[in-house]
Formats: sequence, C-alpha cells, structure tokens
Amino acid sequence: MILNIANLNKTYIGKQVLKDVTFHIEEKEKAAIVGINGSGKTTLIRCILGQEEPDDSQTVIAFSKDKKMGYLAQQHADIETGLEDFDTLSGGQKTRKRLEEILQDKPDLLILDEPTNHLDIDSIQWLEKVLKRYDGAALLVSHDRYFLDHVVTKIIDLDNGKARMYKGNYTEYAEKKKLIRDAELKAYLNQQQEIQHQQAVITKLKQFNREKSIKRAESREKALAKVELLDKPEEIDNEMRLALTPNVQSGNDVLSVKDLSKAFEDKTLFSNISFEIKRGEHVAVIGANGTGKTTLLKILNEQLSADTGSFKLGTNVEIGYYDQEHAVLHMEKTIFDEIQDDYPYLNNTKVRNVLAAFLFRGEDVYKRIGDLSGGEQGRVSLAKLMLSNANFLILDEPTNHLDIQGREVLEDAINNYEGTVLYVSHDRYFINKTSTRILELFENRFDNYIGNYDYYLEKKEDVRRYGDASSSGSRSSAQAGAPAFVPEVKSEQKIDWEMQKELKKNIQKLERSLKATEEEIQKLEARNEELDEAYQDPSIAADVGRLMELHKEHEVNDERLGKLYEDWETYSEELSEIKGSD
Repeated sequence: MILNIANLNKTYIGKQVLKDVTFHIEEKEKAAIVGINGSGKTTLIRCILGQEEPDDSQTVIAFSKDKKMGYLAQQHADIETGLEDFDTLSGGQKTRKRLEEILQDKPDLLILDEPTNHLDIDSIQWLEKVLKRYDGAALLVSHDRYFLDHVVTKIIDLDNGKARMYKGNYTEYAEKKKLIRDAELKAYLNQQQEIQHQQAVITKLKQFNREKSIKRAESREKALAKVELLDKPEEIDNEMRLALTPNVQSGNDVLSVKDLSKAFEDKTLFSNISFEIKRGEHVAVIGANGTGKTTLLKILNEQLSADTGSFKLGTNVEIGYYDQEHAVLHMEKTIFDEIQDDYPYLNNTKVRNVLAAFLFRGEDVYKRIGDLSGGEQGRVSLAKLMLSNANFLILDEPTNHLDIQGREVLEDAINNYEGTVLYVSHDRYFINKTSTRILELFENRFDNYIGNYDYYLEKKEDVRRYGDASSSGSRSSAQAGAPAFVPEVKSEQKIDWEMQKELKKNIQKLERSLKATEEEIQKLEARNEELDEAYQDPSIAADVGRLMELHKEHEVNDERLGKLYEDWETYSEELSEIKGSD
C-alpha cells in the first residue's frame, strides 16, 4: 500500500464537503476519483498534497516515507520558468512538457488533476500510453470516461461527501453503482412498504378488540420496534434536465458544403472540402488541435468567412449554436436577464423553472454571467440552446466543463433529439454514444466514417489508404436481422400478458377471501357481544342449562375467531407480497 486515507472530514463555510472519506492505493495501481462538480474531488487532492488541513486530528493521510510523489495540476503555472516559449505552447504540449519533467524524478505516486482538459484526441491517446507504461501508482481526477476506461483499475466515487471504492474501470464502476443504488433504493422502499403494512395490520387487530387479537397486535409491535431501519438513499437533485425539441421539421437535405477552404496567414486549415448532412444525422467532427474544426463551425454559423467554396442550408433549417467560448453570452448580464432578454415571452416563473432545470436556484439566478465558472456558463448556454427549439444543432466542444453526470444528460438529450446535429468534440465516450457518422479533418481534407468512434478506430487506417469507409454492409445486415426478433418479442409480450392475467386473478381471489374473513369476524364478534349482554339477563342467569348453552357457543366462537385472525393475517401478508412484486 502506497497511500492510505482514513476518516477524512472537511468543512467549508458550514457545509461538510468530505465525510469520513476512507480509501487506499496499492503500489503500481491506477485509480481515479470521480464525482459531480462540487463533490470535493479537488479538495480531497489538496488534502492529500498537504495544501489543505482536515477538520480533525483523527484523520489518517499516510504516504510511505521512502516514496516520492509527483503532481500534475490542471494549470501548469509551476512549470520551469527556463522555458521562455512556454506561453506559446498548446495545452497538449504543456501537459507533455510538465509530465516529462515530473517523470524524470521517477515518482512512486503520480497525482493528475484533469490531465485531459483541452487535449486533442492524439494527445490523450499519448497520455494513455504513458500511464499504462508508467511503473508507479497513479491517482487521477478526470471526467473523461473513455480515458478512464483505458487507464484505471479502481474508481473512488465521491457522492454526497462520502467515498466508496469500486474495482474496475469507469464502465464497470457505472454499472456496479447503478446496481447498488437500485438495490439500496428497492430495499428501502420495500422496508417502508412492509412497515406500513405491519402498522395497518396492528391497527386492524386492535380494532377487533379481543384479547387474542390485541395480543397479536402487541407481538407485532414488539417485532416492529426491533427492526433496524434502513437509511433513505439521498435524492439525486443535482442533475440537469435537458430536452431538445425542434419547433419545425427541416427538409431532408440539411446542409451542403462544396469546395470549402480556409487558411490563416501561411497555414492552411482545410482545402476544397465537400460534404452533405441529411435530416436526423448526428455527425461528429474530429481531428488534431489546429486542423480547423472550430473554424468550420464558425463559418457555418456565419461568424467567419471561407476563403473559397460555399455552403447551403436546406428548407426550414433553423440553427441552434453552442460555442465552447460562450461568445453568445453577455458577460455583464445576470443569468436571469440573459434568458429573459432573449426569450421575452417567458414570464418570471417560467424563466426560474428553466434555470432550475439547469441547477440555478434561488438567488443564484442573479449572478453575473462573467462571474460564473466554465461549467456554469456551459449550463446557461445549454439552457438557451434548449429554448431555441432549433432543428439543426451546431455544437463546439459541448462537454467541456461538464461533469460526468452532465455529459450523460446531454448524451440522452441528443440521442432523443429528432433534429440534426453537427458537433466538434474530443470526448470519445460522448462521440461513441451519440454519433451516427464521423468526419475526420486529416491532412487538410475530410475522411468520412459512417458509424461511431469504435467503428472509426476499426477503419481509419484503411480509410487513410483507400478513401471513405462505409458501414453499409454491417448496417444492412443489422436491418435484415431485425425482423427475426419480432416473433420472440411477441412471444414475450404474450407471456407477460398471461402472467399479468394470472396475477390479477390471484389478487382478486385473495381480496375476496380477505373480505369474507373480515365479514365473518365482524359477525362472530357481534354475536359474542350479544352473548356477553345475555349473561347479564337475570332470567338467563337463573337458568343453568341456558347459561351453559350460551357459554359453549361463546367458546366455539372464540376458537373460530382465533382461526379467522390467523387467516386474515395470512391473506393480508400474501396480498401485500403480490402487490409489492407487481
């Protein structure tokens, strides 16, 4: 074990950010800390580095004394000042320079805070290879799921201040976390349902108001008091709600680009590129930094002019544009005014509802745009994009500054979107989930791939040698195979219908039995009350034979009532179980 953290607590301005955080890192292990923005990831790193003090002395932060630690910050301000041209380097070049400098010292534990930020795909792949070959341990903070899938074997999940360790990469962690959360929620809801059921049974038994029924009620109360209550899983109230809906449907031909070229000074970005986009396509533009991806989007949004060539939008095409630099936002305005000024038909309540969907609540809506973080500005831009109701979305690095949860919300929104999407992204996981086609800017030209990122990886070497790749063969075979599944689906539906029918039949039968039992209980209890009153009648009290006859009837009724109470509890339990599993 190279690093051990135990019982780490940290509070800021009355809010506990970290609660009894405990985990460890083994030698040569590659681990990642994940969590939503504001979950305490950077705070945890700062505590490990000794830049922040935990709240109490009980905290253990143990790092082997004979080991060395290296740290790569999000910003590279601490790079050796001897590099006079450092400011002119790209983000990828700065990361390489700093990492090479750190690795020269041969640290046993490498801590990296958002190392893939602003890197292009080639640079991220280079970093993956370096970390895989790296002989020491690594602790990463990253929102890049594809990167995490390829590098780490352990995930430390920060959720509501608490840490939980998961073995495996990001995808394995996400699946396990969902299973655990679903199981915890189901167990909690089942326990609450059972408690309510037991309380209802206790109340009913007490209402029968007989010695045996009251004893049964008291027995159940004692058992209920011993139940160890499960904690309610914390609500997920920090998730964006994004729905993208076109106002009108565009024509089938959405965009046609012909012989487009662009150069800055003596650097040619792309030359004579041509492509078309049809309605409903989700097209990802990829390529190394500096190849002109963002420039292309700005030309299509008429923020820049092409040197040569032209483009044409189709019938009824309405563009919604997301700018990674958020140039469409007004830095001097408040969040509230930014939305209301662009969409004056929204009243105050509707503006607040929209902003709440993007996690801006209460007084937060009056913050200045210029004072917001990159992630917060991104959420405002997404809110405006949603309100635009455009049918052709042009998105420049839409996942930048979004945490993993925000990226997943955006993925779902795009996958459910009935319009057309053209976007630039370095997020390979996002591309894999949302793209139906990839255009790669490579050596001043566009290479075309009809598929997602995995398909691009499979075919890119062939395309670079021989030209465009088409997945029409695999696509056709998938379509041809689809009808074969229809009978199976119908069969499953039929089986499900028969099961539901049988379940409904059983419920009705139990409900009838329960009702009949209650009616018989009420009838016998009423008769016993009549017998109790009869005992007080002087004429009956003087008639020993009649008195014995009534007493015998009372005993028979009591015996029958005892059996009925048991039957009623059994029917009630069975009915509760069946309805709970429905």
